[in-house]
Amino acid sequence: MPIVRIEMWAGRPSEFRTNLAREITDVIIRHVGCEPRAVTVIIDEVPKENWIIGGQPCSDLFKGVG
Repeated sequence: MPIVRIEMWAGRPSEFRTNLAREITDVIIRHVGCEPRAVTVIIDEVPKENWIIGGQPCSDLFKGVG
């Protein structure tokens, strides 16, 4: 049972997350050869102010970027 974990900034619409999970599931199915119901995709959304690179929050580093 493949499990794929994705961490990304919060704020994208539900439809985006669902489509992303579907596409990743399709790739896993093609390469692993398992059934779709065997694939789990977990998306953890992190607020940009809690994602820090080089000591600076991404909310400052990437203003205006989703």
